[in-house]
Amino acid sequence: MGVSRWVRYGALMLGLWTLSATGAANAQGMVKNTFGDWQMRCETPAGATAEQCALVQNVVAEDRPNITLVIIVLKNADGVTRHLRVVAPLGILLPSGLGLKIDDTDIGRVGFVRCLAAGCVAEVVMEDALIEQMKTGKSATFIVFQTPEEGIGIPVSLNGFAAGFDALP
Repeated sequence: MGVSRWVRYGALMLGLWTLSATGAANAQGMVKNTFGDWQMRCETPAGATAEQCALVQNVVAEDRPNITLVIIVLKNADGVTRHLRVVAPLGILLPSGLGLKIDDTDIGRVGFVRCLAAGCVAEVVMEDALIEQMKTGKSATFIVFQTPEEGIGIPVSLNGFAAGFDALP
């Protein structure tokens, strides 16, 4: 991917993340379609010739309304590489990373790659096995930590994920 595509990709993700994090999900032209509990959000970044889209879901911990996650799934411009990006709130314990379970299967943990003003970002390249688990699973649980002993499981519905993922351009 060339530098200009990285810039456009970064602008898209920052835009989608910012809109998600600030609750402006209903901005005109942003929500292209809804698939169960997932929204497809699209925009054409400055300088880009094509629209870029991502599946997005905002979730809140059931017993802690101050713990929110923004889940973003997208395909790169190369049409091959897929990413799962999760934006968690400030104040979480970064060294413990972000855990993931799909139904009753422990998928593992991934580290946070950076923190911005409104949250910290964890990101992985999605392998085929993970995509298949998300397509066939009923729910995912993302786990963040406020202390080394205190994991907070945040349920994420996978209802509509398969159709939404397959519809991503």
